[in-house]
Amino acid sequence: MSLPSEQNWLILQNLITDLTKKGYEIPKGINPEMGLIRSTISSYKRDPSHPDLINELAKAEMSLNTIQGTLLTIAEEEGDEYVDYWLDLLKRAMKGEEIFEFANSRSKFLPNTPPGLTTGRINLKDALAEERVQEIAEWSGLIIEFEDDTTIQLHGDKPDLKSGLKEMGSFFLEQQGD
Repeated sequence: MSLPSEQNWLILQNLITDLTKKGYEIPKGINPEMGLIRSTISSYKRDPSHPDLINELAKAEMSLNTIQGTLLTIAEEEGDEYVDYWLDLLKRAMKGEEIFEFANSRSKFLPNTPPGLTTGRINLKDALAEERVQEIAEWSGLIIEFEDDTTIQLHGDKPDLKSGLKEMGSFFLEQQGD
């Protein structure tokens, strides 16, 4: 089952990737927000009847609309034809058309990988303070997803991912000392 918001997310993620390849700077808060939105959509798909998840999906859709506005403003630098292409994809997705597919995998990890980005995964022995990981992810421009208290997925451009993982290396040293 593909939701319109899921397709919207995929289209915006592809737009981010394309704009980045064209040399445009994406505002720092967008990638982490996209990670949170993706997690919300995935959670909702697992239990669409849960009232809290329904409310969270509505908030995620509002965030997607805000991000869409920001990205389309950046895209205007490429011209009307470029913007119209992406608007057409977004309109088709809102009508329920499946524009992009997620990877078909049994893995809990790969289906959430944003297209065009490198992914890393960290498994820790003990839970970490989320704030510390989120700060590093934000500084490095990474999308972060918490599978559970000890499993973290990071998505981003390869150099950013390497930098973020290197910075998080101190977490492993702290855990070895316990």
